[in-house]
Amino acid sequence: QVQLVESGGGLVQPGGSLRLSCAASGFTLAHRAIGWFRQAPGKEREGISCMGSNDGSTYYVNSVKGRFTISRDNAKNTVYLQMNGLKPEDTAVYYCATERDERTFYGGSYYCRNGMDYWGKGTLVTVSS
Repeated sequence: QVQLVESGGGLVQPGGSLRLSCAASGFTLAHRAIGWFRQAPGKEREGISCMGSNDGSTYYVNSVKGRFTISRDNAKNTVYLQMNGLKPEDTAVYYCATERDERTFYGGSYYCRNGMDYWGKGTLVTVSS
């Protein structure tokens, strides 16, 4: 059974840091495009960071550029999102996602703009003092 499970969300003060994890089971993340998306209350879901299947094409939306870092650990079959300098406007449910097919052609920006095939259920990040 294909499954993605996010963890690491919670309440953090402005300026703080969190690291989100996304553990995959039922398939391997290596050689698949991966991404992190978020949905704030009353807003549409947006792709904030996505990486192509060859790790050579990584995209960040402008609002998180320089603060967030996406990475993967193939040995642990896990994707991470390191979030630093958190702001109240980062409050949202964060979802990880990946593609059905391995070694796909598109770069990170394509996936962040068009979505992906498999999704986790999300983890809530609240940035507040």
